[in-house]
Amino acid sequence: MAKIIFIEHNGAEHEVEADNGLNIMQAAVNNGVPGIVAECGGACSCATCHVQIDSDWYSKIEAPSDMENEMLEFAMGFKENASRLSCQIKINDEMDGIVIRTPESQY
Repeated sequence: MAKIIFIEHNGAEHEVEADNGLNIMQAAVNNGVPGIVAECGGACSCATCHVQIDSDWYSKIEAPSDMENEMLEFAMGFKENASRLSCQIKINDEMDGIVIRTPESQY
């Protein structure tokens, strides 16, 4: 289980605990975190679960796949070396305390 800290574009913080094996999108949706629309339900076929990973954490998680990189091209507010699709990041114990920022809009 890992603690995940979501920070909205307006600075509001949401701290949630999530089981290993879930993805970050599921943790956000299950806990009512605003800013994650998740239209495709985690199929990596939209960019409505786009988040930005704090720089301290970005290099500690698995690199995005080619498919994810293609979808990120459609994400509003894309930032190099920060933007990820939260449906593609599996939670594990090493992510305890990870900071995730949600964009102002997913559209």
